[in-house]
Amino acid sequence: MGSGNRKVWTPAIRLIHWSLACSVAVSWLTRHGPSWLHDGAGYAVLALVFSRFLIGCAGRRQDRFGSFVASPAATLAYARRVLSGSEPRYLGHNPLGGWMIVALLGTGFVAGASGWLYTTDRFWGLAWMEAIHGTAADLLILLACVHVAGVIFTSVRQGENLIGAMIHGRKPHATARHPESPVEPRLVTWRNRSAPEDDGLDP
Repeated sequence: MGSGNRKVWTPAIRLIHWSLACSVAVSWLTRHGPSWLHDGAGYAVLALVFSRFLIGCAGRRQDRFGSFVASPAATLAYARRVLSGSEPRYLGHNPLGGWMIVALLGTGFVAGASGWLYTTDRFWGLAWMEAIHGTAADLLILLACVHVAGVIFTSVRQGENLIGAMIHGRKPHATARHPESPVEPRLVTWRNRSAPEDDGLDP
């Protein structure tokens, strides 16, 4: 078992995370305001989502989707452990957090892409495209609120500052409430996808 702090989030991941949060907030607050600011924030969301997708496919192991997007069975097992108060601590994203990242990125893409399409000649003025954009934007804000609530809940439950970790990039190897080693990321690729998943969920 190691000690001290561990580097978890790279500068690129942290920059994308906070830039995406700011861009989403600006686009939401300006939905009835200056169109140039609203559109600019929406384009920034698209660029940031695309950047995170690239890193998630070809970045460092800790940052790849294959290291934190768990199977449905493993995610359900983790959720049960959360309800019973016996969930393990993860060095990176836990299974529920991993799927929330996917949901946020996917919804952000739909909101940004539909907003851009609505400005084109082909889709300008179409009520159904406007509805898609508005619904995706509302869902994105809802997911962001749930995400923040989950971060606060997990920080309190496991005795660590997850918001601070996304600022300075480091997490403690162990906490007072979880003195054992955290679950390390395991990169699942197409080559080893059929292998048993080491999810750290065994009691």
